[in-house]
Amino acid sequence: MNKKLFILLLLTVFIAVACGDAPIVTPKPRAYPRVIYPEKTYQKFDESYCNFTFEYPTYASIQQDTTFFDEAPTHPCWFDLYMEDFDSRLYCTYYPVGEGKSFEDLKSDAFDLVDWHNKKANYIDELLIQKDNGVSGFVFLIEGPAASPFQFYLTDSTNHFLRGSLYFNTQARPDSLAPIYEFVEEDLLKMIETFEWL
Repeated sequence: MNKKLFILLLLTVFIAVACGDAPIVTPKPRAYPRVIYPEKTYQKFDESYCNFTFEYPTYASIQQDTTFFDEAPTHPCWFDLYMEDFDSRLYCTYYPVGEGKSFEDLKSDAFDLVDWHNKKANYIDELLIQKDNGVSGFVFLIEGPAASPFQFYLTDSTNHFLRGSLYFNTQARPDSLAPIYEFVEEDLLKMIETFEWL
């Protein structure tokens, strides 16, 4: 009996020591990487291969598309507005109206490409653009886990048609991207506000 009592006492001591002053581990709250937003300054788009101009942020760079699926683009005025700080691109494609596609075809294509995001989008808001300088079109604000949160087209309905779509090089997570997207959206709306045909 003495032996059993000794083992029980020893076991009690081991348990008491093991449950002692060990630190309590608590999980850290979920966090997102810190984003440093660049200064809001703008520069003028005046590339010779396009017949329009607009203001775009100085933190972005213009990259002309020279290939489209291993072929030349339909028009030399295909370019990306690359925003390195946010690893995102605004893909811009220009089509002369009537050269291969009518205005109605181009407009229908733009709406079809936006509608494709309905599979994942929670809501798509359409904003009509009607400016005094002959620029009209639509801005599509796509909410939810869709691949592209912002698309637009600008036209004069007779000669010119420009389409743009914004993509971030990351998984579509609307909550974590929301502050970055709002920052970029403001600059894209400035681009559309200052847009003019030449």
